Amino acid sequence: MKIISVLGARPQFIKSSPVSRLIREKNTEILIHTGQHYDPEMSEIFFKELNIPKPDYNLGIGSGSHGKQTGEMLVKIEEILSLERPDLVLVYGDTNSTLAGALAAAKLHIPVAHVEAGLRSFDRGMPEEVNRVLVDHLSDILFCPTQTAVDNLYSEGIKKGVFLTGDVMADALIENLTLAEKQSPILEQYSLRSGQYLVLTIHRPSNSDNPECMNDIIRAISDSGVKTIFPVHPRTKKNLIDFGIWNKMPDNIILCDPLGYLDMIMVMRHALKILTDSGGIQKESYILHTPCLTLRDNTEWVETVNAGWNTLVGSERSRIEKMIHTFIPEPTHPDLFGSGASAKIVEIITHYEDR
Repeated sequence: MKIISVLGARPQFIKSSPVSRLIREKNTEILIHTGQHYDPEMSEIFFKELNIPKPDYNLGIGSGSHGKQTGEMLVKIEEILSLERPDLVLVYGDTNSTLAGALAAAKLHIPVAHVEAGLRSFDRGMPEEVNRVLVDHLSDILFCPTQTAVDNLYSEGIKKGVFLTGDVMADALIENLTLAEKQSPILEQYSLRSGQYLVLTIHRPSNSDNPECMNDIIRAISDSGVKTIFPVHPRTKKNLIDFGIWNKMPDNIILCDPLGYLDMIMVMRHALKILTDSGGIQKESYILHTPCLTLRDNTEWVETVNAGWNTLVGSERSRIEKMIHTFIPEPTHPDLFGSGASAKIVEIITHYEDR
């Protein structure tokens, strides 16, 4: 079976690593890297650390408006699909790369399989939410990480081809945690003591494009007095410079370039708390048993909030500072994301033509 996997952003590289390894045991896989994360520190390092095969096609799309970026990807992916004529196209998550891959395949009547199907924040103001809904309705096979995701699809009338598999990112994290503990020097490099610092990540336009939100988040962390490591997304860095915040960063915030996967696992695993607007990092923080403050008013990972290990703080300065000091997770920690999702997904894909 010939499978084309479409990747373009950090979380997709992580999710694909255990799946790709298993696909190649019995099938042919062709990787398309759209270039959505075009910075080497946002993409190439993940291919190296996770032993992901080198992409067969690198589209080099780069940044741009949502329409321009998605449109350019769509044109180039369609050309590749017409040339390679795969049996199935595999997409991950909720990025513009996900949508372009699914739409190109559907237009050519090639089956689409969507990993991480069924997630909903119920906020159509988020481009990721629009992408999720569209891709799920285009897909022939839908791999859901949780029962909530299955229920979301059912409520939209999507019942055929839906599978509850657990979460592939859990597989990747579990596989690499021991390696990270052995190899990563990141705690020593930045003099971080376990349980005595925060991790901050910001990349969503609702925060990173808004100078008021950015100021409030930074000032809340400054007021908390807690040492914080802030791996800065390239686009966020540009905005911080443009807003005049970059050169006025408080002393308790350590700025650094985006971290490799193993280093990021380590700083998250040993943090006091994680502050993020990333969906993937909310989930990773839960798996690593690290409390999470989500810098949004909604989340697609409602299970982590219901379990008492994640709380929504938005960008309100006083609430962020308060929760840095007062949020305590529940003593119980249910297994929300399972294990072995990658094997289940590859088994279903491999036998898809037999259905």
